[in-house]
Amino acid sequence: MNNNITIDTSADENDRKYRAPALEKGLDILELLARNGAPMTTSQMAVTLGRSVSELFRMVLALEFRGYIESSPDGRDGYTLTNKLFTLGIAQGSARSLLETALPVMKDLARELGQSCHLVVPSGDQIVVVGRIESPMDLGFSVRVGYRRRLVDTNSGLMLYGYAPEETQARWLPQLRASADSELIQHFLQRSKVAVERGFVQSASDFVEGVTDLCVPILGLNGATAVLNVPFITIKAQAVTHEQVIEKLKISARKIADALSNEGR
Repeated sequence: MNNNITIDTSADENDRKYRAPALEKGLDILELLARNGAPMTTSQMAVTLGRSVSELFRMVLALEFRGYIESSPDGRDGYTLTNKLFTLGIAQGSARSLLETALPVMKDLARELGQSCHLVVPSGDQIVVVGRIESPMDLGFSVRVGYRRRLVDTNSGLMLYGYAPEETQARWLPQLRASADSELIQHFLQRSKVAVERGFVQSASDFVEGVTDLCVPILGLNGATAVLNVPFITIKAQAVTHEQVIEKLKISARKIADALSNEGR
């Protein structure tokens, strides 16, 4: 993850009629932790946000007490987001409908393939895993629900950006450029075009050796509503190929897209 994060709080400041400084400090902390991805101490937050430690100290304690952040569970110094905000977001009708529609299809897919399956949606300039079905086999690879990474760092992000309408891409691009260098952005944009031309992504994971990301979009009226991802691992007892997985993913994605479309009529 890129650690050179800047938070722009200057936009439209002069046009705002009302301000809530305490609330804004809390939101700044939540947004910073979401963008950073790694644990941050109160001192690190203060430096990044241009505030004093004393300004943030009580707010950090309040957010921890309310369950929005927690001390890093892996023993590292600092705080990370919990899944509370994610859970609140999923309570919205559209997200709940997507999950209710997709999970049964994903369960059938995972059982048929003997591989794990993830459902990924965009969240600002990041992807977030909102659904997971683990492999029914003894071996498999999966990540937790709520897992986040920058769009530019993920194969699912190639699909979400590439299929997004031009106005959405135009909104996302400045956010992407704020957290990644120009060379990475250019490489991402080129790969995204190729992904759309092919209609799928088949690429070795940048983060885990031995895992191949196989991704297809779930298409709606405004581009990719979500992405189905199989983090494929080779299991000697199985004969399933990448090509077979991609075809099954496409079928499953169409089932989910058709069900969502019919539900909206």
